[in-house]
Amino acid sequence: MPKIEVYEDALYKYIGKKIVGDEFVKLLSVAKAEFDGREGDVLKIELNDTNRPDLWSTAGLGRQLRIYLGGEKKEYQFFSAKGSAKECGNRVIEVDPELKNSRPYITGFAVKGKGVDEALLKDIIQTQEKLCWNYGQKRKSIAMGIYRSDLFKYPVKYTAANPDKESFVPLGFDKKLTLREVIKQHPKGHEFGAIISGLDKYPYITDSDGKALSLTPVINSNDIGAVVEGDKELFVEMTGTDIYSLMLATSIVACDFYDAGYEILPVKTIYPYDTPLGREITAPFYFQQPVKADISYVNKLLGENFKVNEAISYGTKMGCKIEGDGNNLVLYPAEYRNDFLHPVDIVEDIMIGKGLTTFEPIMTDDFTMGKLSDATIFGRKVKNIMIGLGFQEMVYNYLGSSKDFIEKMNIKGDDVVKILNPMSENFEFLRPSVIPSLLNSESVSGNAVYPHKIFEAGKIAVKDSKENYGTITINSLGFLSADKDAGFTLVNSQLSAIMFYISAAYTLAEVEDPRFIKGRCAQIILKGKSVGIVGEINPLVLESWGIGVPCAACEINLDLILDLKGE
Repeated sequence: MPKIEVYEDALYKYIGKKIVGDEFVKLLSVAKAEFDGREGDVLKIELNDTNRPDLWSTAGLGRQLRIYLGGEKKEYQFFSAKGSAKECGNRVIEVDPELKNSRPYITGFAVKGKGVDEALLKDIIQTQEKLCWNYGQKRKSIAMGIYRSDLFKYPVKYTAANPDKESFVPLGFDKKLTLREVIKQHPKGHEFGAIISGLDKYPYITDSDGKALSLTPVINSNDIGAVVEGDKELFVEMTGTDIYSLMLATSIVACDFYDAGYEILPVKTIYPYDTPLGREITAPFYFQQPVKADISYVNKLLGENFKVNEAISYGTKMGCKIEGDGNNLVLYPAEYRNDFLHPVDIVEDIMIGKGLTTFEPIMTDDFTMGKLSDATIFGRKVKNIMIGLGFQEMVYNYLGSSKDFIEKMNIKGDDVVKILNPMSENFEFLRPSVIPSLLNSESVSGNAVYPHKIFEAGKIAVKDSKENYGTITINSLGFLSADKDAGFTLVNSQLSAIMFYISAAYTLAEVEDPRFIKGRCAQIILKGKSVGIVGEINPLVLESWGIGVPCAACEINLDLILDLKGE
């Protein structure tokens, strides 16, 4: 979970009053935050909700606490919306059409006001790091740059540049490097260069005269991109692959600057291709959609009997505008929030706004006896059988990368379930099979005495159009043997023993599967239905995992076997 450090006096200024001791610690629960200690005048705060990136700054946290306590809710008049763009003069960003299929989106705004002080500068840098690392997937979907407006000329050019021809002086260096050299030589290039290094042309930001602002998402230039204390005019840009995440992050930073006392000057981005928000977008841009909830639904979930006006009064303490429409509540998300995906999110805001400790606990009216499900009982029986056959049980994560679940397994991955907004590309997919997990263990076990016999009875997920949500979760048994003599005969004998002990009469039918050797792979058929697969692992798969011994594996759908046995 994100952790931030805030200057005590700066936070109290945003809140509008000084709050200390237990009162402050309790108040933090409004932001789903916890007090994590202090060093001098710096407070350490841990945020427990990744859906509220607007809270990951001094201004954002202070804003939420101020509004909850009944303080001023600022009006952000600088936002454009669909059909209503703010005037931006010559402040324009022009986008190269070649960026459409690489890093297609960019947004920005300008800032004008008093000189930036130490506390604000540190908070800006912290906000940049938290947004781009946590919310922006380590700069993959969001990267942010801040520049000195008085050192460049509009329009800003967002181009696809030849990495060997274009050059600039990156931040912290004193000599020019080509874009490719920046990737290889600069510390930030080592850290983030992989995001763009595979592209033929790199995303590059310059001004109208060709002066470099940034090699995004890697590093700013050493002059225009070196913001220091005392700077009064700034330009903030963000690039990425998801326009909605980009717009929200832009809105958050713009609201933070405005709350700090700065004037926000809109900037227009002109695209040569279609985007979900159009070809011309003036940022900051309000794109959020209203959400509705019936008051009876609110009361059912909270166990209360709120009137519509009561629910509105509690909900608005969380910063969003709520209106009553008969028995319906209509919530309009604040400019810096986009975490309302379902009516239950409105209920949560009302609950927090009223106060978590104000709800009276109610004893349940129904008392039921708990018991293990049939699937759990069957799964435990299978585990005992595997251990009796000399296998060692393993336990794995259900999330992983496309490299492990798709590329290394030599499959297309059409049925693999992808997480919509993952925090890391290492945990981007739900596993479609237990076998990749077993191979991962084998890949790091080459020094252990052979034979290796491992298994896991766990969950997998695959796409299924017949299901309500388009996916299905399955209890699956996967086991693997690794040894110089591991082959189809061995793994089939192990399968035969398992099926004997669970009283399931099966047959085999030859099948082709790119994970296994052709001609040494078979479907497991029970009552005319395929319940699994068994075979020798393809040498290409073993090579991709770095495994040097033959492996044979099997995977069985335990849920389907249980259903068929019950027929």
